[in-house]
Amino acid sequence: MNDLMHQYKISRTMSIILLLGLFMFGNLPIMIITYCYLAFILIIRTWMKVGFKRRIKFGLTAIYGFILVAQIVFVVLTVFPLHNVSLMYYPAKIFALVLLGVPFFIERFETVNDGTEFYMPTVEDVTAISFEELHDNAHRIKSMMQSISNMKKSVSVDHMKTILEDIPRHSSTRYINRGSLTDYYFEAANNSLKDEHIYLVVSNTGSPASEIISQFTQKQYNHVSLSFDRDLNTIISYNGGNNVYPPGMNAEAVEYFHQKDDASVLIYSLPVTYDQKQQLIDKIAEINSEGSAYNLIGLVAKHSIRPNIMFCSQFVYKMLSLVDLNFFEKAAGDVRPTDFIELDYYKKLAFEYEIKF
Repeated sequence: MNDLMHQYKISRTMSIILLLGLFMFGNLPIMIITYCYLAFILIIRTWMKVGFKRRIKFGLTAIYGFILVAQIVFVVLTVFPLHNVSLMYYPAKIFALVLLGVPFFIERFETVNDGTEFYMPTVEDVTAISFEELHDNAHRIKSMMQSISNMKKSVSVDHMKTILEDIPRHSSTRYINRGSLTDYYFEAANNSLKDEHIYLVVSNTGSPASEIISQFTQKQYNHVSLSFDRDLNTIISYNGGNNVYPPGMNAEAVEYFHQKDDASVLIYSLPVTYDQKQQLIDKIAEINSEGSAYNLIGLVAKHSIRPNIMFCSQFVYKMLSLVDLNFFEKAAGDVRPTDFIELDYYKKLAFEYEIKF
């Protein structure tokens, strides 16, 4: 089982890397070759399947061919004419990558049905649908349309433009942020040693990155930070630097979280000893000296190439683990900001207060 899980993680990571590569470097010929290659592989795999009826194999081959034509027409007529002309090129290219999964969905559907039947519903099938099923389907469609509407607001052209313009500032292989924390920060942190608590700051900031991440996590809160004092004068996390500092480990101010009208912050406390708190401050000083970078690729790949390349929840979880304060078990790369609240089964955290802007 562990070997299967390991192979699955490797396969998932490789797929993500390939998709990122296609998004960043895939030109028209490369995209067409990719579509053709996948169609060829799936057609060969279909004809090698034992137990599939011959007419099913012919049907699937025709469907894969139709999908291939639609994919090529889309990238030729819609995606690449927008290149260097409109910012809609990037959402269009993302959709072109989504289309890569359509033939796999068809194959999965047919595999589940053992390749025995593949047909459009008849009039009898349609009339057999109950009113309850119609009501459920209407509810699902309404929810889906609401999700699409929310995604349209979050994944806006302005947000995509901001993120794409920010990507060159990042590095997932080398430390680019070094010494961003001042002596004033460490003085404030050391002054908090008498407070036998650290504070987890879980926020819904409204930043472009946070808004887009929320569409994938389906969570309202998508950023987490640490603070050594209850008044939040020593907030620290991994972030994009807010165009002031390089992406990596940076101090944060409460004002940083107010990037939309309904932004909010939840503050929780966790008991610590004097020595544990000192050890955390020393570790942060060490990272500040060695350097850091924001783990942008790790948001998808769930891995870090170097120890001090992290994203926010990865950083907080590793800090808690360093001093044996982690209260749930999970791979650091898989931890999400809301996990600190949702997985607190033993009620280690105490809710302190909420900030609404």
